[in-house]
Amino acid sequence: MRKWEAVFSDADRELRQKTHFGRKQPFGTRPALIIIDVNNAFVGSQPKPVLESVEEYRTSCGEAGWAAIEYIKRLLLACRAKKVPVIFTTGDPITAQFSWGATKATKSPRLDKSSLEGQEIADEIKPLPSEFIVKKTKASAFHGTSLLTVLHNLKADCLLVAGTTTSGCVRASVVDAFSYGFPCFVVEEGTFDRFELSHLVNLWDMDAKYADVITLDEALEHIAKLSQKTS
Repeated sequence: MRKWEAVFSDADRELRQKTHFGRKQPFGTRPALIIIDVNNAFVGSQPKPVLESVEEYRTSCGEAGWAAIEYIKRLLLACRAKKVPVIFTTGDPITAQFSWGATKATKSPRLDKSSLEGQEIADEIKPLPSEFIVKKTKASAFHGTSLLTVLHNLKADCLLVAGTTTSGCVRASVVDAFSYGFPCFVVEEGTFDRFELSHLVNLWDMDAKYADVITLDEALEHIAKLSQKTS
């Protein structure tokens, strides 16, 4: 049993099964990979325990982020090899000055060197020049951005999702993607959060209602079966 299932009671798991929450959906033939907010602000400049990492960037998730990056790298390489479109998201601190921040704690974000450097995608998964970067001011990758248009132009029929935070930007993006008609497949090992319980509960809830939470091995298996003509 996976950890995000085990954290719930037997009664919760029985109710989920009886009411058919968590029903699986078919994987598409034209997926796109979305890597959400794996930037300096959420992982820090180097692996450190989260209580130390937040001294550098208040929003850091510490070592959980660095552990996930290793899985995201494998996912990213597999997608690139099959020419699956890759889309990154990160914050837009310049626009956020005029539109509040993504959470109530950042409703009046400051623009300084740290906030700008914090939004740079982690070097370990640096985007290629051909890969699209969504700049956003809110949790969802869709809110106030061109992401929906991009996905329609790519003719994407499902989304692989990785990144952070599981309870915040990942969940908000998945709910919006589902609302727009995109089946979502959240790669468990490639997601992370600063709060472990939030991470586990939101994996459970997304899998129950809005997405399939799959392992990296399952994601790689799906990707391996794709035609090279996905792009």
